[in-house]
Parts: sequence; C-alpha cells; structure tokens
Amino acid sequence: MSKNITAHLTTQLISWAFTLMVFWLLLSGFFKPLLLSFGLGSVVLVVYLLHRMNSFDGLNLGFPLKYSFLRYIGWLMGKVVLSSLEVTKLVWSTNKKLSPAVAKLPVSNSSVKSLALYTNSITLTPGTLSIDVDNEHVTVHALNARSIDELKAGEMAKGISTVAGVKT
Repeated sequence: MSKNITAHLTTQLISWAFTLMVFWLLLSGFFKPLLLSFGLGSVVLVVYLLHRMNSFDGLNLGFPLKYSFLRYIGWLMGKVVLSSLEVTKLVWSTNKKLSPAVAKLPVSNSSVKSLALYTNSITLTPGTLSIDVDNEHVTVHALNARSIDELKAGEMAKGISTVAGVKT
C-alpha cells in the first residue's frame, strides 16, 4: 500500500475510534475505570474488525456522519416519535380504526446500502414493517393504510437518496 492510502486508512480508523468512544460515553454515562476500560476495549475491537474487513473486501471505510445523514437521522427520529404516538392512539382507542395494509413499493436503481437503509427505516418506524425485499420492490405491512400512502409519497425515499448522494 502506498503512504497516501495508508495515511487515509489510518485517518478513517482514528475517526471511527473517536466517534465510537464519544458515542459509547454518551450512551453509557459511566466514568468508572472498569467500565471505561470495557468501553475502550469494545472500541478497539470494533476498529480492529473494521481494519480487517477493509483488508478483506477493500470497501471504503468512509465516515458516515455527514450532514445529510445526520439530518436524515433527525427526520427519522421525528417520524418514529410521531408514528409511536399514532400507533398508541390506534391501539388504545375504543373506536378501532385499524386498516392493515400490505403493499409493494418500487425500489429499482438502488444500491445495496441505500436499500438496507430504506428497509430498516421502514421497520424502525412504528406501525410499519418491511417483510420482503427484492431488486425491484420492498413489500411493506402497515397497521394503517395511511402509512402506506405516506411511503408511496416518497419522502423517506427522497431522504435516503439525499444521504446516498443520488439526485432525484
């Protein structure tokens, strides 16, 4: 490997290590030596595995925390909260207005990473579930047909296209 490639890989691994350490500290909130050493050990293990995976498949370890990704995650968390409230209202309501629906949504010309992000985003949103994926469609089950209509409107797909860097 050339010096430039090695320096780039080292920079990416250090970025991952720093991000994982901060993320671990934010999630755990523990500052005791034993727990900090466990956190450090887990970060070292993940960075080692990233390095090994890179040497095996040669894929870019690109740092995923770009502005468009963070904006999408914020939007998705908002959708998760709103969907949670809607599902709670549907389930606790005495007037059951459930209208379960299954639909196939088109996903042609999507990369594997974009498709994985899209299907996982659908599943993370309460009241919807990705139940099948192929090269052309994602089959989605929803507690309410309105959720399918929102997915068909394409706001989530447009957000993922922005994250993936695809112009729509």
